[in-house]
Amino acid sequence: MTHIRSHILAALAVAGIFVTAPAFAQSSACQEGQKILQERQNLIQQVNKLTNGGKNKQIDPRAACTVFTKLVTNGAAGQKWMTDNKDWCQVPDQLIQSFSEDHKRSQQFKGQACGAAAKMAEMEKRAKQQQQQGQQGGIAGKMGGGLTGTLTVPKGAL
Repeated sequence: MTHIRSHILAALAVAGIFVTAPAFAQSSACQEGQKILQERQNLIQQVNKLTNGGKNKQIDPRAACTVFTKLVTNGAAGQKWMTDNKDWCQVPDQLIQSFSEDHKRSQQFKGQACGAAAKMAEMEKRAKQQQQQGQQGGIAGKMGGGLTGTLTVPKGAL
């Protein structure tokens, strides 16, 4: 996880090179790239919060899936923007390559996190079903229900 953060942060540092380029300030297309990179930086901060700066070994897969899904969406938009505006906004080839590698890693992490989240949801669903079955009368519930374990005595004269 720290490996991806270092690469993404390096990519953002390289992004600073073209942020100050004269063409960047002149084009609304270049400003759009700045928005994409800022959003990406915010998403990376969310990833850092999930890992508590690399201190947490356990990460909630559902939260990670959500953040990485947004990161992958942002990465796809970023790659498209970089390809479309490479010359006009003076985007360095090194940044494009680094961004592309980070995007691939984000996709892998998303797959792992969302897969784990799906397994957790399935396990929780099964546990809930078993709990409901257990509350329906134990063995009697498993045998079709209807048995309550009590016997009523008819009232009146025998």
